[in-house]
Amino acid sequence: MCTVSFISQGENYWITSNRDEHVSRPSAHKPNEERIGKVKVLFPKDPKAGGTWFALKEDGAVAVLLNGAFVNHASNGKYAKSRGLVLLDIIASEEPFVFLQEMDLYRIEPFTLVLFHKKLLEFRWDGHQKYFKPLDPQENHIWSSATLYHDDVIAHRKQLFEKFMADTNAVSYEKILDFHSNNHSDFENGFIIDRETGLKTFSVTQVVLDSDGTTMRHLDLRNDRSFQVPFTSNQLTL
Repeated sequence: MCTVSFISQGENYWITSNRDEHVSRPSAHKPNEERIGKVKVLFPKDPKAGGTWFALKEDGAVAVLLNGAFVNHASNGKYAKSRGLVLLDIIASEEPFVFLQEMDLYRIEPFTLVLFHKKLLEFRWDGHQKYFKPLDPQENHIWSSATLYHDDVIAHRKQLFEKFMADTNAVSYEKILDFHSNNHSDFENGFIIDRETGLKTFSVTQVVLDSDGTTMRHLDLRNDRSFQVPFTSNQLTL
């Protein structure tokens, strides 16, 4: 939930996220489909709060969470609901873009949300105000959590991403996963972190949306396991 990339080529899309957490937090369960209300959602579940940072709905909508909005905030520890459960409320709604505009986020910790379903939206909640930024889904984008990385580091990581895209002739899920699974010679601020404070990259999760179908891949780095889960719904539309 601390690094997210969005890559598109024509009608093919790759959305990839690195989850960085403190080692005291338990690893997530592998991705599974769950019915939330009237829809099926595929996501890796956080056993601590029951939410997630990455979810795919049966109609092809994808939502990915990053901690923090614009700056590193001080957590007050007294929030009404976890951000991972908020994400599930959004993705399971009938119209996630509309639901996001209308939902009450009072007493929810600041976060950034990448929401894609034909349209691409960067949404930020700073604890007081909502910020909506529509983005071009035919361009490539990257985000780094404001709670873990300073502005200069965020800029450097963006440069690494842009170089990767410039040097990659044929995009594939393997190449993107490899890029996200590389510390780039920096365990403090690379894409795979292992800090003395106990912060560590737990996993890399990716959804591929293309004409062949939809697949979620999840690399559990802590336990050296990998999962590939095709979405079974026949309602999926790109």
